[in-house]
Amino acid sequence: MPEQVITAWDVIWWGVFPYIMLAILVGGLIWRHKYDQFGWTTRSSQLYESKLLRIASPLFHFGILAVIVGHVVGLIIPKAWTDAVGVSQDFYHVNALLVGGIAGVGTLGGAALLIYRRRTSGPVFAATTKNDKMMYVVLVAAIVFGLATTVLSVFEADHTHNYRETVSPWFRSIFLLQPDVASMAQAPLSFQIHTVVGMMLFVIWPFTRLVHALTAPIHYLFRPYIVYRSRDKQRAAVTSAKVRRGWSDVGTGDNAKE
Repeated sequence: MPEQVITAWDVIWWGVFPYIMLAILVGGLIWRHKYDQFGWTTRSSQLYESKLLRIASPLFHFGILAVIVGHVVGLIIPKAWTDAVGVSQDFYHVNALLVGGIAGVGTLGGAALLIYRRRTSGPVFAATTKNDKMMYVVLVAAIVFGLATTVLSVFEADHTHNYRETVSPWFRSIFLLQPDVASMAQAPLSFQIHTVVGMMLFVIWPFTRLVHALTAPIHYLFRPYIVYRSRDKQRAAVTSAKVRRGWSDVGTGDNAKE
């Protein structure tokens, strides 16, 4: 088998750019949290249109969650570990193809519905920024190329390429500060394009609405109840009476003085 030739582009894309991406991702998140906490949100448009959103949002979010889990298993868990527990390559390939295909189609379908909703609903489209449009382009490209690698693997007669022997070792080597450029250089072009687009997505991540994915709403578990009261005649008759503010934090504000 001829020795793999490492080009300057291989070094740039697989040895240098990953660290540029990580620096922008981490630095951008720190900057965003420090200077734009009020912008750390999805800028929900549910108020404008909710019928399509009820279908598109769960489809996209559950699909992308399955995609992330699949990437974690495929990229982080070494092939030797699955071999050790008796999971054959054929069994792994069939399951990755089946689950990955369903998750990819679901994610792409959800994204398509979200974009359709954003384009056809006047108020939602009016609230769409150039930043949002760029984000959707890169996000959909990452999904499409990822799904393409799954579909193309079906047509490999002998399944000669195993990404867990090329892409996965390269991915793990990045965090060991010893980038395995040679492994990634052996991957097919479809995997390389998918990887580059994926890194581009993480580059813009801190500066888009995607940052909300990194926020766990743990404080919702401890948030006081929101009390809704009707403005009826009896309520109007006692407006002068002192009423306890149901949304005040326990032990703070008005409640602390009671």
